[in-house]
Amino acid sequence: MPVVVFRRNGESYRGEVKENTNLVVRAGIRQFPFPHLRYECGMGKCASCACRVVAGGEQLPPPNWKEKKQLGERLDAGFRLACQLWIEHDIELEQDELPAAGS
Repeated sequence: MPVVVFRRNGESYRGEVKENTNLVVRAGIRQFPFPHLRYECGMGKCASCACRVVAGGEQLPPPNWKEKKQLGERLDAGFRLACQLWIEHDIELEQDELPAAGS
């Protein structure tokens, strides 16, 4: 089973998930070991679930059109939308606080 390491606000959470798991779907049905994942729509429309992939990104498929539209240049910095990722391999993600409006 894939191991997910999720970092947010200086804290680190680690847990196993079943193969082909979507973290936002699991969070929505309360079967996710990391309660601090920020997300909203779950459909790639809002980018609230944007995370920087720290490790394991080479195992992910290329970004889809929703990620390209929402993340733009942030893709080059290693960001992906958690709602669009189906985890099949170990991965480490980091999600910082949203920047203040106007930043």
